[in-house]
Amino acid sequence: MEEIFKGNNIFYNILCFLITKNEKILNDCDSVLYWRTVFHTLGCLHHVYVGLSAASLGIDLHPDPDVRILYTLRGAYLTGWNFVFQTLFLGLSVFYDVSEWMDKTESTLARRVKYWRDVIFKGMVVPFTLFVTSMFWCVYAIDRELVFPQVYDAVVPWWFNHCVHTNITIVIAIETILQARRKPTDKKLELIFYWAIAFAYAIVYYTIYFVTKRWLYQVFGTMTWWQVCLYQLFIWGISYVFYVMQFPINRLIHGKDDTDAKETEHSPKDNEVAFSKTWSMKFGNTKADENSRL
Repeated sequence: MEEIFKGNNIFYNILCFLITKNEKILNDCDSVLYWRTVFHTLGCLHHVYVGLSAASLGIDLHPDPDVRILYTLRGAYLTGWNFVFQTLFLGLSVFYDVSEWMDKTESTLARRVKYWRDVIFKGMVVPFTLFVTSMFWCVYAIDRELVFPQVYDAVVPWWFNHCVHTNITIVIAIETILQARRKPTDKKLELIFYWAIAFAYAIVYYTIYFVTKRWLYQVFGTMTWWQVCLYQLFIWGISYVFYVMQFPINRLIHGKDDTDAKETEHSPKDNEVAFSKTWSMKFGNTKADENSRL
């Protein structure tokens, strides 16, 4: 142990650097940026690791065809789509965090990265992440065979299941706390992305059913066609609600925007000055009219 803490030992020097650097960072205004960078980096590594682990599960080699279907239709599950959205968002976030540390946020590339980072987060990541987590665990609690049959446990570890269905919402929660996003960045584009993905995904699992006569999610198999239509409307509706509700929740955490505050907050002195100016202008105009008549 003494060798590690010798003056010329590289590990000791690294430890001293990290402690000194962290104290400096946590004592200045960049502490939030520091924690955002740590969070985005760890989140990105987490998603890359889970993605690489998925390829090593050996699902395609399992003798049970009901298990191999997970591999055959691996590109059709919304869980996978959403995980890609989150990975893309986290990658853009790390890039922009590095730009902030280098004071390059005014560059054209950094501004574009920030724009697309926020649009992807608001229009794609938030609504579909909250839908995947809430819908998966609600149906799982009622009857897991309708969404994640027990036979899948033979090839899908419990931690992997939580990584793609639980941890994704933790990412959203921490990001909401660390970053203020009080209103849409580009509402039109965000809604285009949202509805495009929502409709495209519906086309995917209906096409799978009509081609293979097998529902991608067995919960649809318990319904009549009228119930399927109503359930589909509910899916689109609740996902849209998740998109809309993110902004008031963010304002509850971070407060109103400065521009909003300036529009709504006026001191009594400002009101008096404005009133006196208005009255003087009105009185002056009246007096000028009287003089013109004379």
